[in-house]
Amino acid sequence: MKNAKLRLLFTALFLCAAGIPAFAQEKPTEEQTLEISAGELDKNHSEGQQRVAEKIIAEFGVADGLIVGLRFKKMGYGEIAIALGLSQGLHRIIQEEDLRKIVELRQGPPVMGWGRIANDLGLKLGPVISKVRKISAEVLRDEKADKAKKDKIAKKEMDKKVKTAKKLNRPGKTVKEGMKALARQ
Repeated sequence: MKNAKLRLLFTALFLCAAGIPAFAQEKPTEEQTLEISAGELDKNHSEGQQRVAEKIIAEFGVADGLIVGLRFKKMGYGEIAIALGLSQGLHRIIQEEDLRKIVELRQGPPVMGWGRIANDLGLKLGPVISKVRKISAEVLRDEKADKAKKDKIAKKEMDKKVKTAKKLNRPGKTVKEGMKALARQ
C-alpha cells in the first residue's frame, strides 16, 4: 500500500515537472499579438509587397535602401517594422547602430524573441504593436479602396457590353444594320 502511494506521488511529480518547461516556453500575450500583426504585413497583397514597403518607409522615415538591406538579411516586412519600431523607441530617431544591434539580437545566436529584446533594451512592446497595427490597417484600407475602384470599372465595362448586346439584338434589324447603328454612335 505504501509502495503504491509512493509510486503515485513520484508519477504525479514527474508529470508536473515535465509540464513546467512547456509553460515556460509560451510567449507572453503582448509578443503573440505583435507576431500576429507582423504576420499580416508578410501576407501576399494584391499589389505585391511594394505597398507594404512604402507604408513602412512613410511611418518610420527611412530610405528604401534600408528596407532592401533588411530584406537581404531574410527579414519579413513584419520583422522589419518591429525592428524599426524598437530602434525608434531608443532615441526617437532610428540610428543605424541601434538597428544593427536589434537585428543581431533577433537573428542570434542565440535567437531572441521580441519581448526579450525589448526588455533588454528597456523598452515596452506596446508602442511597437501600435505602429505595426497602424501600418497593417493602412495597407488593408488601400487594398480595399483599390479593389472597389477596380470593381467599379469592371461593372461599367460590363454594363457597356450588355447595352451594346441589347442594341444588336433588337428585333427587325439585321446584324449589318445593327453594326451601322453602332458605328454612328
